[in-house]
Amino acid sequence: MCGIAGLIYRDGTHEIGRDLTRMLQSMKHRGPDSTGYALYGPRGHRILMRYTLADANTPRDFEFADRLRRHQAQVLDRLRGLGATVHDVEAETEYAYRIELELPAANGGEPDLKAIADRLEDIPDCEVLSLGHSLEIVKDLGDAETVSDQYELKGFTGTHAIGHVRMATESDVDISGAHPYWAYPFSDVAVVHNGQLTNYFQWKRRLERSGHRFQSECDSEIIAVYLAEKMSDGASLEDAMRDSLEELDGVFTYIAVTDDALGVAKDEMAAKPLVLYESDDVVALASEEIAIRAVLDREIETYDPYESEVLVWQR
Repeated sequence: MCGIAGLIYRDGTHEIGRDLTRMLQSMKHRGPDSTGYALYGPRGHRILMRYTLADANTPRDFEFADRLRRHQAQVLDRLRGLGATVHDVEAETEYAYRIELELPAANGGEPDLKAIADRLEDIPDCEVLSLGHSLEIVKDLGDAETVSDQYELKGFTGTHAIGHVRMATESDVDISGAHPYWAYPFSDVAVVHNGQLTNYFQWKRRLERSGHRFQSECDSEIIAVYLAEKMSDGASLEDAMRDSLEELDGVFTYIAVTDDALGVAKDEMAAKPLVLYESDDVVALASEEIAIRAVLDREIETYDPYESEVLVWQR
């Protein structure tokens, strides 16, 4: 069943981690298996990277701790070998890490995020969850309160965020299958999704031929990379999302975010639920109205976007 939510403040930074946790926890009944966040803090000159070196349910055998230490040492060695200056290495859990980096510019003046992600994911069990100037993806097993407490997200301040609660129906209960998905290898783009793409394999093969790789078998990851590739060719987020309604088949509602925008798209059937509230200072949207009421202490009137509708808000 799953549940999705998004929140964008137009009047500056707020306690976005706390607010999104309230929204997601109110929809725990839609997906108790895992919870994920894509959070946007203030943009800085450093690159923020979140990654894992094991899954939450990886067996804790007698070699587990030593293996993690070896792999973490490899991560740092490879980053420095790519010319990165490493700052503020944090072990968020025994298997999940956050690092701030300064990276040399590649062609076009931007760091080569693809080279970094590909090089690190050659390390056994390493999975890069996000790379960007403001995007931080956090996801793990359990409900929103559990994940938020584990990663201390309630103190996270930022401008906008999306999240997902997952009920595993076609894949394992693990971090790789949890949403959101970073749009590898593009900076600061992420997606959450409720539904199913029926031309998933067609688009996966097409994007792989363009040089992309995928961390999972989840169709939501296809949407993220599809949108980012369109934007890298000059399309706006809104235009890329409108194209997706023509080119991606299935029954779906998805929320996409960049470093300065949040958008929602519904397919022509509009079978997957989503309601939204919009005011001068905030836009909140979710699979159920209860999630919006969990975070906005005011009288609200929500509405349901129409079929084949795309809406985008700038912060």
